[in-house]
Amino acid sequence: MTLPASDHFNGKTFFNPGGPAERGMLDVLRWQLTSRAARWPKWVEIVPQPAPPATADGAVMATWVNHSTFLLQTAGHTVLTDPVFSERASPFTWAGPRRAHAPGVAFSDLPRIETVLLSHDHYDHCDAPSLRRLAHEHQPLFIAPLGHRALLAELGATRIVELDWWQAHSPAPGLTVTMTPSKHWSRRTVGGTNRRLWGGFYLQTPTRRVWFAGDSGYDEPLFRSIRQRCGAPDLALIPIGAYEPRWFMSAAHMNPAEAVRTHFDCGARQSVAMHWGTFQLTDEARETPVQALEEARAAAGLAGEKFRVLSPGQSLGT
Repeated sequence: MTLPASDHFNGKTFFNPGGPAERGMLDVLRWQLTSRAARWPKWVEIVPQPAPPATADGAVMATWVNHSTFLLQTAGHTVLTDPVFSERASPFTWAGPRRAHAPGVAFSDLPRIETVLLSHDHYDHCDAPSLRRLAHEHQPLFIAPLGHRALLAELGATRIVELDWWQAHSPAPGLTVTMTPSKHWSRRTVGGTNRRLWGGFYLQTPTRRVWFAGDSGYDEPLFRSIRQRCGAPDLALIPIGAYEPRWFMSAAHMNPAEAVRTHFDCGARQSVAMHWGTFQLTDEARETPVQALEEARAAAGLAGEKFRVLSPGQSLGT
């Protein structure tokens, strides 16, 4: 990769300016040996929903598909974030975290997808079969952090834009996408740690602002800087799950109380929870993030409608 060094790239790998978010193999081994993971249900029955019609005015319609996959629709454009429709969040079809419910919108029921936003290369966000099928059937523009071009090209993508933190691209008239920093890390293969950048995306239309946070540990100065540079979002999509045990996960995944703090830090008019309930990636029970979010909202004096939990396939207009 021939990129100049920066405050988050040393010429070879990317890094978080405030310190590493990834854990070493000894930490992974310690977690596995001491883990007391809660038992998840084998399957949660849901009824997949049809995609809603596109908005007719300046609103943005956000539909939670599952995990960090959102269908975002404006009056003239359709966006899909971190598309994961496979049975497992894994490089294998026979091993790895298995989904606990069907996607809230079936892949075959998606409207024409014009832009795909990819936050980073972890398997619960960067699902090769889903990306390959999107490239083949929808031919969208893929917008991803630096370092993802070769991976996406191997999956059949022909229209690829790579962005660094704070860089912007306009995939359609009246729509600007800015890549925002997050506190996370990347690795898809052995030896590939932090060879690709990670982040979130800030979408702006003439009348609406939507922030998709991606995966991130809690970082107050970072989230406040997003508000300062991009403006307070009308809608923030914020992760609440995959956070236990805290000694292991806190650097890379926020917990629900920190998600509420993030809501205030970025100045969101309204937030929606993501990154919970689909794949068991960590030790907490499936419903614990939702319960903890309710407690954190109450402790902060935040009304429930200000930080919503959607069911898979449910939509919210902003």
